[in-house]
Amino acid sequence: MSFMLPQSSSLASARYAFDGVRAQIRDLHTENIANLAVRARELGDVIALWYGEGDMVTPAFIRDSAKAAFDEGLTFYVPNMRGHGPLNEALSEYQTRIHGRPIPIARTTVTPGGMQALFLALDLLVDTGTNVVYIAPQWPNIHNAIHLIGGEPRPFSLDFKGDWQLDLERLFATCDARTRAIFLSTPSNPTGWTASREEMQALLDFSRRTGIWIISDEVYGRLYFDGVVAPSILQIAEDGDRVLSVNSFSKAWAMTGWRVGWLTHPSGVADQLGAMTQYVNSGTAAPIQAGAVAAIRQGEPLVEEIRQRIKTGLDLAYDRLAEIPGIVLPKKPRGGMYAFFAMEGESDARRACAKILETARVGLAPGHLFGSSATAFLRMCVCRDRDQIATALDRMVAAMN
Repeated sequence: MSFMLPQSSSLASARYAFDGVRAQIRDLHTENIANLAVRARELGDVIALWYGEGDMVTPAFIRDSAKAAFDEGLTFYVPNMRGHGPLNEALSEYQTRIHGRPIPIARTTVTPGGMQALFLALDLLVDTGTNVVYIAPQWPNIHNAIHLIGGEPRPFSLDFKGDWQLDLERLFATCDARTRAIFLSTPSNPTGWTASREEMQALLDFSRRTGIWIISDEVYGRLYFDGVVAPSILQIAEDGDRVLSVNSFSKAWAMTGWRVGWLTHPSGVADQLGAMTQYVNSGTAAPIQAGAVAAIRQGEPLVEEIRQRIKTGLDLAYDRLAEIPGIVLPKKPRGGMYAFFAMEGESDARRACAKILETARVGLAPGHLFGSSATAFLRMCVCRDRDQIATALDRMVAAMN
């Protein structure tokens, strides 16, 4: 049977074309700071600290490794969808070293970006009609990725009592028979909250009792100020546990634009993840993986430099923000790359962000992007040159005093 599109207005045609789009896609939208960014372009001379990205260009030793791979002609498919051999080996050795227990090659799948690792983890587990309980405040991509796959995003908020705290009993009570996974980010974007080893053990024990998976986003795990790496679920989980760990080269190795990450998983789902990778993206480009090998093999001084850069920016932010009347500063975070603070009497930080943009020419991210429990908060990325952070804070102190 054939049919013709109705000859009508462009609006009606657009509505007609909308038919058949999945509901999860039809109402999908990007969480961003579009209005503030437009105004920033109009104002000019704005120090934009609203993005979760540092200002350091990827160092030459990583770029040169990728260039060499191009020059050697590594421009073909990588046959193993779960990763190029040298990177698989490097990741196994790296994770075994930093977590203090064997993480064999069979437990890791390389992905084009941490977001792809996250999406594979969710797609592996979530059916329509099931839910994922995620710890909030949270990066908005988590809520929307669960929704996009067809699951129910079920936020569970940390308690804020001068510091962000996890009530495990309340978290576990939020789960039900339809819960496929608990999702946490540690250290967290945006709060910097970091799960303790004891909290990780409680989550693992709960998973073992109930069969609910634990998905731990550890992208900021190396940006931790009390040790070489933040407490990780991989330090205590066995290969047979229902545990997935999401990671990325973006933050700790200054590689946001490279789009390369990895998922650590039970070896028992390696074949399924390889097949999923084939049908979703057919793997990660070989030259990109070559750069990632250099980052893992030679990048410890770089990780330390970035960590110290963030710690310096965070210390400066806490010193100067305290000079502004009415600022609510949580206990200084143990990890991550953000200062996340509130203003007394301000229930919706969008107004405060707009005011700071207009008066101080500093761009901050409003807390509503990270969920209803964060609407009063503002996020400032401190992974920047110290002088730039200092200038931004000088402006804010002057404008808000």
